[in-house]
Amino acid sequence: MDSSEPLLEPPLPAMQAKAPSASTSVLAHFMGIGDSNASQHVHGGTIMKLVDEAAGLAGVRHSHSRVVTASIDRMSFLVPIEIGELVTFTATVNAAWRTSMEVGVRVVAESPRAAISRLASTAYLTMVAVDEQGHPVPVPPLVPETPDEHRRMREAELRRSHRLAERVAIERGRQQTG
Repeated sequence: MDSSEPLLEPPLPAMQAKAPSASTSVLAHFMGIGDSNASQHVHGGTIMKLVDEAAGLAGVRHSHSRVVTASIDRMSFLVPIEIGELVTFTATVNAAWRTSMEVGVRVVAESPRAAISRLASTAYLTMVAVDEQGHPVPVPPLVPETPDEHRRMREAELRRSHRLAERVAIERGRQQTG
């Protein structure tokens, strides 16, 4: 091969589309004293960390690559979580674009002795698939199968359009002040 010839990258293999159910990941954590804040409830930061871990697992399952968190949208804390509760974090890819995915995470707190469960928190995270050098890589398309999965995908598209519009507005503001 002549050194003046450009190096060509091999074409990307065709990616098999995946259903949201293929990415669903469940993480369970028993909340102990070390997870508490000054008011003796579970610290919000502990919940956020575990939400991020669950979303990362779903992103890896969908993309089969390393993922990083690009953003967290609408982290909602609905009820306090108590020490001694079993908390389940269920994460599923709602939509997939070229290199990013939106992952929805549902947090359910369960009082094991009382057999009472309640929705404690929800969040939407944007995860980006990356290679070993940290460069974005393509992800497989997502093919929703149920009416609920179609709804979640439509809502994810709307959130993405809002994020992109916000990014454009921020960039315009930088240019005007820069």
